[in-house]
Amino acid sequence: MLKNGIKPRRDIIREYTGLRVSTDTMCRNLQRCFLLLAACVVAAPVWAQRGALSVPRNLDQLTDRAADIVRGTVVSARVEKHPEFKNLDTVVVTLRVRETLKGQAQGTYTFRQYIWDIRDTFDAAGYRKGQDMLLLMIAPSPFGLSSPAGMDQGRFRIERNRSGREVAVNGTGNMRLFDGLRAAAEKEGLALSSSQMTLVAMHRKGPIELRELTALIREFARSE
Repeated sequence: MLKNGIKPRRDIIREYTGLRVSTDTMCRNLQRCFLLLAACVVAAPVWAQRGALSVPRNLDQLTDRAADIVRGTVVSARVEKHPEFKNLDTVVVTLRVRETLKGQAQGTYTFRQYIWDIRDTFDAAGYRKGQDMLLLMIAPSPFGLSSPAGMDQGRFRIERNRSGREVAVNGTGNMRLFDGLRAAAEKEGLALSSSQMTLVAMHRKGPIELRELTALIREFARSE
């Protein structure tokens, strides 16, 4: 139908494949791409896995951001394309849960993490079978992507020191982990023990005894 002598354009464009696609469909696809990009940024909210940056956060902030906090052993870690967005590399990690500090994880815990840097596709972003880890995990995005809160900051490797005690260290060497933590505890009405107060005041970087770290996490998790 002509209007003012001008034939209206059809709401159709051609993709590079030659197939005709409506502009409405194209707009929806673009919106999904933007949403996915935003989800990746949220999932990797500056330190982290290669190529990803995150704002420095203390233990209270990491605990607050985490939906699940679990200690477990890595059962498998494999790199694969995102099931819906084939151009995105991800790593799918499964842990055998040993202890749950926050959330309802039991048995095994699996998450899919976006890979920001191609180098991480060669070593599964540093996840390896048999690793003993403490992970503070954010809730999965609508696209099924998750990651440790603060990326490497919420990802602790557990080892034994020379005395045989279990210690934990995150990807940033535990730097700034306790910054502002005393004030946060007072604000939330938490009564930290004398040993915890000393740890918070004196620690600057390096491994932390696992029992001390998990006790602090439980304190802040309970205050939420």
